[in-house]
Amino acid sequence: MICGRALVRNGKTAAGKQRYRCLECGASRSGERPDVSRRAELEAFLGWLLGTSSQSASTSLGTARSFRRRTSWCWTIAPQIPITGEIHDQIQVDGIYVGSWCCLIAVAGDHVLGWQWCDTEKKAAWTALLARFPAPIVVITDGGSGIAAALSECWSETAVQRCLVHVQRNVRTHLTGRPRTDAGKALLRLGRALTRITTAAEAAAWLGGLNDWHQTYGHLVKARTYRNGSAVVPGWVRANQTWWYTHDRLRKAYRLLERLSQAGTLFTYLRTEFAGLQIASTTNRIEGGTNAQLRLLLRAHRGMSEDHRKRAIEWYLYLHSEQSLQPAKLIETHHHTPPKTKSKAQKEQDPGPELYSTGLSADEGLSHRKGWAGRS
Repeated sequence: MICGRALVRNGKTAAGKQRYRCLECGASRSGERPDVSRRAELEAFLGWLLGTSSQSASTSLGTARSFRRRTSWCWTIAPQIPITGEIHDQIQVDGIYVGSWCCLIAVAGDHVLGWQWCDTEKKAAWTALLARFPAPIVVITDGGSGIAAALSECWSETAVQRCLVHVQRNVRTHLTGRPRTDAGKALLRLGRALTRITTAAEAAAWLGGLNDWHQTYGHLVKARTYRNGSAVVPGWVRANQTWWYTHDRLRKAYRLLERLSQAGTLFTYLRTEFAGLQIASTTNRIEGGTNAQLRLLLRAHRGMSEDHRKRAIEWYLYLHSEQSLQPAKLIETHHHTPPKTKSKAQKEQDPGPELYSTGLSADEGLSHRKGWAGRS
């Protein structure tokens, strides 16, 4: 067996095939170089995995069955993006769910910085991802669960920009696309205007409009309904609840905009100290440039197991990073030559009492008849 790490030519065989000798183990082999074959198999594997063609049509490894047999070892390669320690002006973070797993992704510019697998978007998972990189100047996030606590722990000095598209969606979720009241319609217009703001003056005018809305309709946010014989109880009210907010959806939409405006995370991209950095106001780069492509990749290969889907996502993210190596350089011996497991010798058990028998037993009424057998 030749390891194939450092091969040199060592003449030809009588049949005319090239013979190779390994400088490390000294073994020789004729025919095709194993390192070249593995490189070709990995390239064919990635061409199929990151493409949309079938296994037999996208490669030159023969039939689909031959392709799966020759590239089965490629699933064992787990790519990892090296950490460079570079400080970025802005980093976008988001998560995508794959079966029972969630992949948290960090992107800077056009390149992927890293990812973290977890079960849900929680503080521990976000902390494990953010702790790998130096704190950037601004981080753009959609405000998912756990990210705020992780940011305060890992990147406490980093400014936060909330994705305005996600804020719009949240407002529309609370108010619906066609609210009935004048207060709901006015608040929905404010939410839709968020993504059209490009200057600090427009941001100040928007904040003034939110304050004017509160001056006009603020009493609706505080209105309560108490449980009595004539009150209609909504389905979401608990059985032991004595009162609830009358305009609960309107209150949630306003409180969302009020909380973000007071925290100063709506218009971070318009601050004067960040002028010239071209800070993004949305996570469209990671949503449309990375997550959307991952969903297309999984849709093209639907039917794969959960582990294979995770590996496909890792390869896509790795090949879209700035410091990625050639895939062939990630091949190691243990990938294509797994360690052999020692087979345990089967030891026969000591003979015990006979449990089943084909012989006749008088106890069961089965015995050979003797004598005259009823003869007279």
